[in-house]
Amino acid sequence: MAFSTPISSSYLPRVYSHLSANDATSEAKSRICLSNASAFFQRTLNYNGKSHLPRFKSRRYQSSCGHGGSPTMTPGHSWSPEGLVRARTAQRIQNVAEVVMEDGSERKMVVVSAMSKVTDMMYDLIDRAQSRDDSYEVALDAVFEKHKLTALDLLDGDELSNFLSTLSHDINNLKAMLRAIYIAGHATESFSDFVAGYGELWSAQILSSVLRKGGIDCNWLDTREVLIVTPAGSNQVDPDYAESEKRLKNWLFQNPSKVIVATGFIASTPQNIPTTLKRDGSDFSAAIMGALFRARQVTIWTDVDGVYSADPRKVSEAVILNTLSYQEAWEMSYFGANVLHPRTIIPVMRYDIPIVIRNIFNLSAPGTKICRSLNEQQDEKQKLENYVKGFATIDNVALVNVEGTGMAGVPGTASAIFGAVKDVGANVIMISQASSEHSVCFAVPEKEVQAVSKALETRFRQALGAGRLSQVAVIPNCSILATVGQKMASTPGVSATLFNALATANINIRAIAQGCSEYNITVVVKREDCVRALRAVHSRFYLSKTSIAVGIIGPGLIGATLLNQLRDQAAVLKEKSKTDLRVMGILGSRKMLLSDIGIDLSNWKEVEEEKGEKADLEKFVQHVHGNHFIPNTVLVDCTASTDVADHYHDWLRKGIHVITPNKKANSGPLDKYLKLRTLQRQSFTHYFYEATVGAGLPIMHTLRDLLQTGDKIIRIEGIFSGTLSYIFNNFVDGRAFSDVVKEARAAGFTEPDPRDDLAGTDVARKVIILARECGLNLELSDIPVQSLVPDPLKETASVDDFMQQLPSFDADIANKQQAAEDAGEVLRYVGVVDVTNQKGLVELQRYNKKHPFAQLSGSDNIIAFTTERYNKQPLIVRGPGAGAEVTAGGVFSDLLRLAKNLGAPSF
Repeated sequence: MAFSTPISSSYLPRVYSHLSANDATSEAKSRICLSNASAFFQRTLNYNGKSHLPRFKSRRYQSSCGHGGSPTMTPGHSWSPEGLVRARTAQRIQNVAEVVMEDGSERKMVVVSAMSKVTDMMYDLIDRAQSRDDSYEVALDAVFEKHKLTALDLLDGDELSNFLSTLSHDINNLKAMLRAIYIAGHATESFSDFVAGYGELWSAQILSSVLRKGGIDCNWLDTREVLIVTPAGSNQVDPDYAESEKRLKNWLFQNPSKVIVATGFIASTPQNIPTTLKRDGSDFSAAIMGALFRARQVTIWTDVDGVYSADPRKVSEAVILNTLSYQEAWEMSYFGANVLHPRTIIPVMRYDIPIVIRNIFNLSAPGTKICRSLNEQQDEKQKLENYVKGFATIDNVALVNVEGTGMAGVPGTASAIFGAVKDVGANVIMISQASSEHSVCFAVPEKEVQAVSKALETRFRQALGAGRLSQVAVIPNCSILATVGQKMASTPGVSATLFNALATANINIRAIAQGCSEYNITVVVKREDCVRALRAVHSRFYLSKTSIAVGIIGPGLIGATLLNQLRDQAAVLKEKSKTDLRVMGILGSRKMLLSDIGIDLSNWKEVEEEKGEKADLEKFVQHVHGNHFIPNTVLVDCTASTDVADHYHDWLRKGIHVITPNKKANSGPLDKYLKLRTLQRQSFTHYFYEATVGAGLPIMHTLRDLLQTGDKIIRIEGIFSGTLSYIFNNFVDGRAFSDVVKEARAAGFTEPDPRDDLAGTDVARKVIILARECGLNLELSDIPVQSLVPDPLKETASVDDFMQQLPSFDADIANKQQAAEDAGEVLRYVGVVDVTNQKGLVELQRYNKKHPFAQLSGSDNIIAFTTERYNKQPLIVRGPGAGAEVTAGGVFSDLLRLAKNLGAPSF
């Protein structure tokens, strides 16, 4: 493709915007992986064949959109041993040279940055000199040694001699310049830019020498000779493309070669004064050169597979995006995702040049393509990210709220506000204003908020004193969450989905901003909620794993069975419903087991025995809920403890969901129950208790469906105790009642003390729970209960004594059974909720043998709902009502119901 400018045709770049399978294969062969220590940058413009701008750099921690981030060794930390740094740096340069030499393109341009840490070292020299710190001389010697040793590793002969001569000359010049800075105690911007740019000059010369040593026709380009930029304020520069193209044409004419190694980061002003492109300047250089050569594609090599939908350090389910529009990449960059600096996108946007982000360590990954928006994106397999591409966050911000009735309709108020902000040099990150013009809210970096607040109070002192402005308020400790996507404007419901996800995760929004283009929706949240908010919205839009931090309280029979069920079903849930129920803690009566990443449920008992710590409910709850990597928390109370149940209200108030088979909270004091249910209804926090009545049977679910659909409950009657169901189903054919109780106890159907079942209190609690669900404000003491424990045995000291004395009381209940038999009836122990008369009772009743209650077997429960709709024929629910498996299954069902409410898809 020909240049639009009259550059000699012998240097026309011929590049491809995409690669065929064969091209991709040959391209992959020319690339190598870099170790963690390298920071040598390379970008290549291929003149003939393939177009890529590879960037080889030090491995960095992944940031929100997949590259940039903090170096593994931040400034101020100890340097690595010089020999190790030297060897690794030299090896990386050699690897870069091999990439260039193996590439089949006829002509190439390589844009390089300084070696690892050199730019920081050069700025450190300036800081020391202008601080009159004599150690700048020692630091300069370290710079010299770093490059000298690297050259000794890579070069020999004339190439080595020439470079060392140039290096020594440059170091002497630097000594003189730094000495002048030392004497003046100040460095001008021009001086600083000139000193800082030496690292690129040395890198370009070393690489070009290595290439020539390998037989490549190569020249190096000091881009200060061709790249002209104009200062634009705010630490930025604007390229002069016309002048730069003219100078580049002349340089190419005078320096013909097949490979050009160009310096990144540095440039010149129109007055030919050396300057830099400021931080992130090497990326900017590559993009500018791509624009000057009208390249068909710029590829930036980094250490991740592409641009992520969210910071993968915070959202483990973040996915690689296949494509981004220029605007989307721009928005995500602005809001903290180091995809590219926004300036880098500008040059390539001018000529619709795509940028591809690739991983040098994973050549099989296709990466992310940043280009002009396409009407059709057939390669996008995910659904909702077609509308919302990604999420980015900015931490450490503060909100400033200026409000007052005197602002409404007054021209120039906003101008005065932001004029004051500009005067103190603060950066406004986002702005939100109500349509009433009563208030203006904006976000600034937290470190700048005090200066902003003082400036506004000074500027509006008269308005504040007169009451036209009511306040200038500062809200600290905030974070910004930006949702970015080009298709959001044409997709109804995006905002609703976003805000619903945040509300469901119990996240409070402090401020909202959205532009007319709808490329992003920005919200401000508490800093402590930021990660949880990020995970919540990402999960909702990407249908990724709905992660819930689970805390199990009471790993007894039911709790341990639930843990086994979670273990066996975990893989299926992740695959089919994208649900991750991650058990972060298990609390017993003596010990507790905590984990930061999730407990391995295959051997939790052994690990608890070995590594468990002393049980502490407060610490347990804080641990499970304090995991910021999981947005949702649920505590599952599998105990029968009143003390644990008393914490439900506090947990719900903190945004912790509660699931329980424990009846104590819903059958306890009425005022506590009403307070608990009121809080539940007013919040987005869920409280599920299906297993409190009927174990795994859908009793509560059925009742709620009836009530919510407008049916009127008349009467609920049922056999609610699996233990008593078993006893009376087997109390036939003249068997002694005590023998049946003994059999039930031996089979594990009763509590350790059978009197707990025979007393009927458990049934009464279930009756109270159902009655309150129907709107009856009854206390447990309002329910008359017929106890099956003989009065003389109620105070018997031991269970064994009770069991030994029980046969002496068989006659009384045997007579009742015989009377029922003679009448063609059976005995059943039932609970009744009489909604019409607003009462409940628990008693032994007789039923005709054709009645559904007489048809039970084993330990089944049966519940009959008589309603206005189901009047002549009651709605009956029947099934196993006792046992650890079914009760744990009921709790598990509530967990899945919670996951569905939090965004997990059905399967």
